[in-house]
Formats: sequence, C-alpha cells, structure tokens
Amino acid sequence: MPPVALHRLHDETLDLENLSAYNLYLTAGAAGLRVGVADVRRNKFVALEDYAAPDGAMPLAGQVQALAAEHELVGRTGWNRVLLAVQNRHFTLLPASLFRPGDEATYLRLHHATDPQRESVHHYTHTGLEISSVFAAERGLAEWFRATYPEGRLVHHTSTLLEGVAHQNEQGNARRIYLSIGHQEVTLVAMRDKQPEFCNVFPFSTPEDLIYYTILVMQELQLNPDQDLVTVWGDLMHDSELFTILRKYIRNIRFGNRPYDLSYSYRLNDVFEYRYFELYALHLC
Repeated sequence: MPPVALHRLHDETLDLENLSAYNLYLTAGAAGLRVGVADVRRNKFVALEDYAAPDGAMPLAGQVQALAAEHELVGRTGWNRVLLAVQNRHFTLLPASLFRPGDEATYLRLHHATDPQRESVHHYTHTGLEISSVFAAERGLAEWFRATYPEGRLVHHTSTLLEGVAHQNEQGNARRIYLSIGHQEVTLVAMRDKQPEFCNVFPFSTPEDLIYYTILVMQELQLNPDQDLVTVWGDLMHDSELFTILRKYIRNIRFGNRPYDLSYSYRLNDVFEYRYFELYALHLC
C-alpha cells in the first residue's frame, strides 16, 4: 500500500524531461515521506509533496519503494543532486577535527545500540560549522537509496536543521533556541553567533512533555522563558495544543520562516512558511 498524499504542489515550470536542471530532496521518518525539487539555476523550490505513513508498521524502505513504483519523480535518475534526510533520535555530533572515517559505529555506540540487522551507520561533515554528524538509518532504506542514487547523499535531519538555522539572517551573538516539532518528537537547537551549542531530539506524547523538555533545556543553558526568543518550526498549527502550551510558558515565541537566500514557487504558498523547514534546508547541505 503506497503512502497517502497530503500535499502535491508543483510549479508549472517544472520540466520532467530535463531532470539534470534540478535537485531532488527527500525526508523519511515516522510521519512519512516528503519530497522537494529545487531548480538549480534559479535557486528555487518548484515542487513539494508530503505523504503520510500508511496504517501499520511498514518500514521506510517499503514506503519509499511503494511510492517510487508509481511516482513521476521519486526513483527516477538523472538529477543534478539527490539528498535524503532520515528522521530519528539515533545520532551524535562531534568536532570535525576528532572524526576518523571507519570509527562511526564506535562514536554512535555511546548514544545508541545499533542493530546491524536493521540499521546501518553513516556520517556527514558540516564544513562551515566544523562538526561531524554520525547517525543510524534503516538499513533497507539506505540500501535502496544507495542502489537508486549511487552519487546521492544521506544525512540526518538534525544536519539539515543546523544548516538551516546557521543560514538564518539574524544579527548579534546572543544564544537563541530553536524547536522543530515532528511526529511525537521535538528537536531542540541552541545557537550562538551561528555556531551550535546544543542539539538533541526528545520524544513526547503530550503537550506537557513538550514544554517540559523545552523549559529544561532553557534552564540548563541559563535562558529565561520570559525574555529569550524561541523560534518554532514543524508540524503544528497556530491553534494547536502544542503551540498553546508553548505560548503559555514562553513569552517571546515565534514561528520561523523558510530558509533565506532561496526562492519558492507561489504554489508553495498553500502551506505555512514554518512547515517543511528541514526539507527546504537540504538545499544548504
């Protein structure tokens, strides 16, 4: 059973006969699959698609294969670049100067017990931020991606979030907190002068869990919920319980924008600007 389409937004300029002029971006996680296409020359997103995970525990590999079997974009080759971001809590960050290729499993073992039958370990180095990300991905998904797009790049969703936040047009060196809310998990990032100081993913099942982790991180970083700015992206609405409780306990809170320095088709105006940030930010990786 293929994933269920929630959004399929295409600009009329998207030319399916000239895929080399575009980058293909994919994200895969508990909420399902997301697809983005960016025009390389115009530095512009011209397509966005969102697919909910089908009922049942279908692996991500099965979802993406079912989608590719009948899709006009996913599974096709000839793109300029292809990147896939996996969304999970199984990652760690370390200074790039300390990273040694081949030791990925050792680094990750401190934070996550990898199951070699179901998972494979990967890495991505942020050259501008001078940090390396080591993460686990569903083995079947990684194997499908490697076979379909040998030159493609696999990253963790925290890497796209870090790159996107670092490219935000914000002045000053004050520490800032950023939240990205996904399916029953929230990624919290603290940045100072465009350099990451904290990044972690927390599970939550209630709005109270969400505000607990947010306030806990702010307190650990000596930030004041009554004064310091918190920026939010992700899968929530202005009138949702999640945003209501955030606004109740954090006075200076706002929804984030799409990544700067990129253009977006008017077709994408059908969705809120604070959604799909990690998908857009793949363009910055």
